[in-house]
Amino acid sequence: MASTTSLPAKRATRRGVSRLDSEYSSPSTADVSPVDSPRPSASSTSLSSLASEEAVEQKDLGVLLDAYGNAFEPPDFTIKEIRDAIPAHCFKRSALKGYLYIFRDIVCLATTFYIFHNYVTPETIPSTPARAGLWALYTVLQGFFGTGLWVIAHECGHGAFSESKAINNFTGWVLHSSLLVPYFSWQLSHSAHHKATGNMERDMVFVPRTREEQATRLGKMAHELGELTEETPIYNLMMLIAQQLVGWPNYLMTNVTGHNHHERQREGRGKGKHNGTGGGVNHFDPRSPLYDNKHAGLIVMSDIGIILAGSALYYLGNRFGWSNMLVWYFIPYLWVNHWLAHRPLAPHYHSEEWNFVRGAAATIDREMGFIGRHLLHGIIETHVLHHYVSTIPFYNADEASDAIRKVMGKHYRADTKDGPWGFLRAMYTSARSCQWVEPSAGAKGAGKKILFFRNRNGIGPKPLNSEQYKALAQSN
Repeated sequence: MASTTSLPAKRATRRGVSRLDSEYSSPSTADVSPVDSPRPSASSTSLSSLASEEAVEQKDLGVLLDAYGNAFEPPDFTIKEIRDAIPAHCFKRSALKGYLYIFRDIVCLATTFYIFHNYVTPETIPSTPARAGLWALYTVLQGFFGTGLWVIAHECGHGAFSESKAINNFTGWVLHSSLLVPYFSWQLSHSAHHKATGNMERDMVFVPRTREEQATRLGKMAHELGELTEETPIYNLMMLIAQQLVGWPNYLMTNVTGHNHHERQREGRGKGKHNGTGGGVNHFDPRSPLYDNKHAGLIVMSDIGIILAGSALYYLGNRFGWSNMLVWYFIPYLWVNHWLAHRPLAPHYHSEEWNFVRGAAATIDREMGFIGRHLLHGIIETHVLHHYVSTIPFYNADEASDAIRKVMGKHYRADTKDGPWGFLRAMYTSARSCQWVEPSAGAKGAGKKILFFRNRNGIGPKPLNSEQYKALAQSN
């Protein structure tokens, strides 16, 4: 796997403050304590002293090795440097241009349906296996076009579609509801995710298992990772398929991969609630601890959108048959989920060492060629930029990405080898590699609060042995 990791020339760490132009934008400093975070605590504000432009002493973190085995140093640039490097015209948003892309995607969906519905029939193609293969191709194509609409709705949620908040929200609500996504509910949790990406205590979307949690998952008798058996390739493949197909709806319904510190919810809404089935943490209940009391109306609006879309699907299923709807809508819907569920082998931070710049840098750009850049509107190819400045529309993202690479230097992460096939291979490699997170063997002091993926499958650096892990734990 080709990738680049961070190994910059040492310089004094600076943290700058910049005023952003939109309520949807990324946090205004490199080390924010997001307003969306749970109850304020020392762990969530311990980096606030770094908000000045004055240089601070570089910490000795020891020897850190990322998931690929490359030397790692946390980023030391500022969000102001990132924003200042981006040409001003990249921030301009056009609802007209956005609607033209929506029109294009809908035409693609409608044309594909028309062609297959009228010409892939027993009368025109007598062979049943041939028809089945073509209809399978139909589900893939519709999945691509549906993901394109999903990405535009996602841009609406970030305010990147239009200068108008009302246009953003109406357009996003219609598009996401049609794809069974609770627009406002997910907009709120996704915004919180952007403000805490890579934070082990506060990330709303993906908090990886720790060493202890991995051991517990595989069996209470396996107290040391040295005793754990290697997970087989077929097991990893099956888990990857399950994740890609049902991971997204499971996240919406149970918050299964997000943080589980809901007791910290500032209004007390998380008392007694937890992730998982029946835990009261989801994207549909106005009482969910993912939100504040003031958000209840927006959650209801999201639910109304889902109910309207579900009612339309129910009518169509009864009218045209559920086997037809399975092929026409629901299998393409699973393909949409597939393209959205993918995670990089990125570092994660405990709150003491996390800041916005570090979290946003823990993302990666991949390459899907024509499919990614045109059908999926570049969300895969420009994901790093998106985590730094989420209000830039996708049609300006390539130019803005080129600009921020000069600031990020070797902190910029990309894996573009072999285009779409490389993307699919990276998904499997991640499934084999992302088993748990732990500190590097050579970590010192604050470096022990920076965690990297490790595994028992022989990929990347070897995990800590029992003695190393106990020594690191005792030295904290």
